Amino acid sequence: MTAPAFSEDDRHFMRVALSLSKRGLGNVWPNPSVGCVLVSSDRIIVGRGHTQPGGRPHAERVALDIAGDQARGTTAYVTLEPCSHVGKTPPCATGLIEAGVSRVVSALTDPDPRVSGRGHKMLRDAGIQVDVGLYTDEARRVNEGFLSKAERSRPFVTLKLASTLDARSATANGESQWITGPAAREAGHVLRANHDAILVGAKTVIADDPSLTCRLAGREYHSPVRVILDRTGDVPVTANLVQTAIDVPTWLVTTDQNFAELSEKFEKTSLKVIAAGCADDHLDLHDVMRKLADKGLTRVLVESGGNLAAGLIKAGLVDRIIHFVAPSLIGGDGKAVIAELGLNKLAEAPHFERTSTQNLGQDIAVTYDKITE
Repeated sequence: MTAPAFSEDDRHFMRVALSLSKRGLGNVWPNPSVGCVLVSSDRIIVGRGHTQPGGRPHAERVALDIAGDQARGTTAYVTLEPCSHVGKTPPCATGLIEAGVSRVVSALTDPDPRVSGRGHKMLRDAGIQVDVGLYTDEARRVNEGFLSKAERSRPFVTLKLASTLDARSATANGESQWITGPAAREAGHVLRANHDAILVGAKTVIADDPSLTCRLAGREYHSPVRVILDRTGDVPVTANLVQTAIDVPTWLVTTDQNFAELSEKFEKTSLKVIAAGCADDHLDLHDVMRKLADKGLTRVLVESGGNLAAGLIKAGLVDRIIHFVAPSLIGGDGKAVIAELGLNKLAEAPHFERTSTQNLGQDIAVTYDKITE
């Protein structure tokens, strides 16, 4: 099939749709975060929308509701193939057909087996022109979590690191507040807002007793799910994350062996206990990620100590690293931001590609994406 030729107008309006799609990140799981604009023949946007909190209504439905009768004869620019299956709402493909849309430009095909080309086929069978493949890479990046869940049965994992120039996250006695400045910390809260969940280990909970909430203005009541990995059941009932689980969803992942005991331990709290497999006296991190995906999570932000960070890296589960670096030094007696990886040869080292660098006051944030074969 010959690739469609896209005009400058097509590119402009798809960029608008992509911008809209980012508004749903962190609050639409398990659904994808989609953007849609409806454009009339005289190049006027008559409807726009993005996936709403909780995953519905979908972007197309929002745009169609805004456009009303003006949707007839428009071109719909959608960042992901319109759904074709009946869920809690009718298919978006059906809505576009019934509204009289004349053309659909889609960034990429939905890998969800319930859709996967069926939405495009429904539209074509109804006589609508369908062009696919505009800004596919950009659309994949926005929905990398949803696509990871669909294609790899696990969430997209981002490891957040904060350290000094010499890669130390704390002094020898554990003092770490604050290594980075206010601008970097605010950027960290933006990261939280754009993820479905924050993942930490039991040691971090016990040592720091964190809140792990999003403290951005307007997002205080939309914090991500907080996930604790606790193989041995060391997290106390009095921990802040446990006591505030009634306000912010909090899950604790433990071994199958300890599931019943910890379920009883936390039964009078709002904490949810999840069982995962165990390997070599550690939680099986691959199984942990599968279980989180089964619960609907698509984007997980790791804010752990060095041991869990190293474990996830060794397991090949880290897709992105965002490293906040402060212009200070602690020295070799400080705590390393990543624990030992057990490497003997440079050829064994995991490799990442630097994709962006951002100045944040005196600090910098460097983003690295995993290099895949």
